Amino acid sequence: MNNKEIYINNTLTGKKEKFKPIKENFVGIYVCGPTVYSEVHLGNCRTFVFFDTLVRYFHFLGYKVRYVRNITDVGHLVNDADEGEDKIAKKAKIEQLEPMEIVQKYTLNFHEVMRSFNTLPPDIEPTATGHINEQISMVEKILKNGFAYEVNGSVYFDVKKFLESGNDYGELSGRNIEDLLAGSRDLDGQQDKKSPQDFALWKNADDSHIMKWDSPWGVGFPGWHLECSAMSSKYLGNKFDIHGGGMDLKFPHHECEIAQAKGANHEHPVNYWVHSNMLTLNGKRMSKSTGNTILPFELFTGSSPHLTKSFSPSVVRFFMLQAHYSGVLDFSNDALIASEKGFRKLMNAFDLIKHHDFVEQHIDEQQNSKVESLCSSCFTFMSDDFNTPKVIASLFELVSIVNHFNSTSWSISNSTFELLQKTFCGFIEQVLGLENEITGNSSLTNQLIELVLELRKDAKANKNYQISDKIRDELVKIGVEIKDGKDTTSYTIKN
Repeated sequence: MNNKEIYINNTLTGKKEKFKPIKENFVGIYVCGPTVYSEVHLGNCRTFVFFDTLVRYFHFLGYKVRYVRNITDVGHLVNDADEGEDKIAKKAKIEQLEPMEIVQKYTLNFHEVMRSFNTLPPDIEPTATGHINEQISMVEKILKNGFAYEVNGSVYFDVKKFLESGNDYGELSGRNIEDLLAGSRDLDGQQDKKSPQDFALWKNADDSHIMKWDSPWGVGFPGWHLECSAMSSKYLGNKFDIHGGGMDLKFPHHECEIAQAKGANHEHPVNYWVHSNMLTLNGKRMSKSTGNTILPFELFTGSSPHLTKSFSPSVVRFFMLQAHYSGVLDFSNDALIASEKGFRKLMNAFDLIKHHDFVEQHIDEQQNSKVESLCSSCFTFMSDDFNTPKVIASLFELVSIVNHFNSTSWSISNSTFELLQKTFCGFIEQVLGLENEITGNSSLTNQLIELVLELRKDAKANKNYQISDKIRDELVKIGVEIKDGKDTTSYTIKN
């Protein structure tokens, strides 16, 4: 396998396939972004961290990448249905704000969290409201091609007509129409549909609907699925390389995207579909109703009842990448603590290798060969369906070798050290997107803070609360916030 040979587990075929870009040395990637009506949750974060890593790796290999990730700011109705309130409009009523104030508020929150996780911004970040004309044009195409129908100012995709034309509705999710019909139910307000499986391309808006636009079919708003089809084709073409998103979007969202694209342009829009899996918390599905949930800022501040301390965004990103994107990842306090220890060990080696003034002395051919092999394995594993846990395992094997070297006696050749430095530092910084939590010697800084906290603990034990409070206040002044738990004290370094 050469460095540019990448194999991707294609959700569409269920097979691992060699990646062949449509245009040589260019990759077009579309990832479904958030619906900005609330604070971004960790499940979303995992998806975006993974696709950020995927994009970074293509860059690292020398590909030119166009990464498109949308913002859904209209059309996504509650329960992902074709009837009911728009999620953003509903939140606007609750918070007594304009819908676009809600959009702005939670888009800013999303961007802040993404920056915390050191994700690269997409090359293009289109919004649904900014592409109403493109969505209307796509509906007109689908109507013209006979795969949709208009009724009472709404336009629906005709799934039966689509199937009768030799197309497959359910090819991505593996569902057949009989199963879909059997599992469907009649919903209030859907009497306009010919079939329960037909989905909205454009919805008529009554006077109470806040977000609406003029169209050839009357005043209304686009269906949720439509925006991604319209915007991906606008910026990546009718056929592009990779479409990504969370596993929960396979059906109906991505299935509808395929149907819309075929209905408008008579071809499948994407060569490779990639889906990241879900998160659990303490072995259970995350749920707001049960309290089994955690937000990113709660991780960073340690304010969650599920945590005994805070964790930096870099540690959390590292933790996410220790599991393969296709598997379920379980968050827990103990797992994060273990991950933090591993992260610090890795970053200490990173600092050593990056800043080491290497002078070739004697060469241990066996050691030399092992380093070269481990460097090569980083590319092999990452190119094999973006296997970040195996990449990290190889990096830790390199850490073990580095830690056996002393500062004056490296038993590898100059060329091998250059390979080690380029690979080790390149994968940590450029591919995995990991960064030191603080500048300078992070290990020493953490040791000093922990020493000061021990002194504060002794002061409290001796009931010297004046000294204890002074230590806390002085730490806060220099950007170290502390949180006293039942048995432990945690700290967060503010950049």
